[in-house]
Amino acid sequence: MAGAKTVPMLDLKREYEYMKDEVNDAIERCLKHQKWILGPEVKELEERVALYIGAKHCIGVSSGTDALVIALRALAIKLKGQEYFDRADHVITTPFTFTATGDAILRSGATPVFVDIDPLTYNIDPVQIDEYVAQHPRVVGIIPVHLYGGPCDMGEIMEIAGRYGLFVVEDTAQAFGGTWQGKKLGSIGTVGAFSFFPSKNLGGFGDGGMTCTDDDEIAELTRMLLKHGGKDKYDVDHIGYNGRLDTLQAAILLAKLAYIDELNERRRRVSEIYGAGLCGISGIALPTDSTQPQTPQQPSLPDGHVFHQYTLRIGSGKRDMIKKVLKDKGISTTVYYPVPLHKMKVFGEGRSVRAAELRRAEEASATVLSLPIEPLQEADETAYVVETLKGCFGK
Repeated sequence: MAGAKTVPMLDLKREYEYMKDEVNDAIERCLKHQKWILGPEVKELEERVALYIGAKHCIGVSSGTDALVIALRALAIKLKGQEYFDRADHVITTPFTFTATGDAILRSGATPVFVDIDPLTYNIDPVQIDEYVAQHPRVVGIIPVHLYGGPCDMGEIMEIAGRYGLFVVEDTAQAFGGTWQGKKLGSIGTVGAFSFFPSKNLGGFGDGGMTCTDDDEIAELTRMLLKHGGKDKYDVDHIGYNGRLDTLQAAILLAKLAYIDELNERRRRVSEIYGAGLCGISGIALPTDSTQPQTPQQPSLPDGHVFHQYTLRIGSGKRDMIKKVLKDKGISTTVYYPVPLHKMKVFGEGRSVRAAELRRAEEASATVLSLPIEPLQEADETAYVVETLKGCFGK
C-alpha cells in the first residue's frame, strides 16, 4: 500500500461533520431559550433513552462516575436506611476496568471485592462470582462492567443475584446500545449506569452520564441525590451532590442519539474487517464470545457487542514492541488497561478484597492492545491497520 497513513483511535471532528446540522440546530435552540439548568432537553433525553433502553426511569447525571456513585448511594439508603454502606458490605466487581468502577464502591462506603475475568471476553467471570458469594454472606451487590462494549453474561449474573438477594448495577459506560439476548444493556440489572464522555459510543461535548432503573424508589432517591439531596434544595434529606446533566449536553446527545444504531453498526463492520484480516495469525487473539465455538477460519463476532474498543491480545511479550511499530507507521493504539485495580495504591491498605489471585486480569493488562475503531473509519484505513499489523508477524 503506497504511502503511510495516519489512523487515529477516534476522530471526533469527523463525527461532528457527519451530523453537524443536527448538532448545531440543537445548540442553537439552547441559545434561544437560555434554560441551562435542567432545561427541556434533559427531560426529553431521559424519555428518549428510557424508550430506547426499555427502562421505566432514566435520569441524567453529570458523569458516568457520578452515575455509579449516585446509584450506589441510592441503594444504600433504600436497602440499609442509611446514607452510605458500611465497610463490612462487600460489592463484587472486576479488577480489569477503569478506576471509576472500584472508586465508586469506595465512595459509597462499601468494600470492593475483585473477582477475576473470563479470558475470552475480558468480562467478570460469573463462576468465580458464585464461588465467592457462596462463602461470604457480607456481599450485598455486584457491578458487572460491559468492557469494550461487549456484554457480560447477564443471565448467570442475574441468576446469582436473585439466589442470594443481591443488587446488580450494570456499568454500561462503554456499551450504549449493546444487548444481551435481545435486551439492551443497562436495562437488565437493578440499575444501569452510563457515561456520555466524548469518546463513548454516545458521547457529548463534555462530561455527562445517566442512570436507568425500573425501581420507583431508586429513581426518586437518584433525583434527590443529584440535586443536593432533597426534593427542595433549601430543605434537604440526604447528603447529596451537584450532579445534574447540563442542558447543553442533553441537547447534543439528543441530536447524536438518532445516529447511535447506525454508528454502532459501522463499528461492527470495522470489527468484521479486522477479524477477517487477522484471524489465524499465531500470537494474536481476536475479540470473541466465550459462548460460541471458534475456528481460525471463521471467527465469531460477539453477539450484542458494540465495539467501543476493538481489543486484541498479543502474546510472547511483544505487545509494547508492536504498539511502537504501529505508532511509527502512523497508527494509534491504546492499552485499556495497563494496571488492574487491585494493583493500584488507592485500593490497597485494606480498602479492597481479592477473591482469588486475579491472574487472568493481570495477564490481560500485560497483553491487550486496542486498535482504531472510529465508526466513520474508511475501508482503506482499516485495511492499512490490518496489513501493517500482519507485517509485524511476517504475514
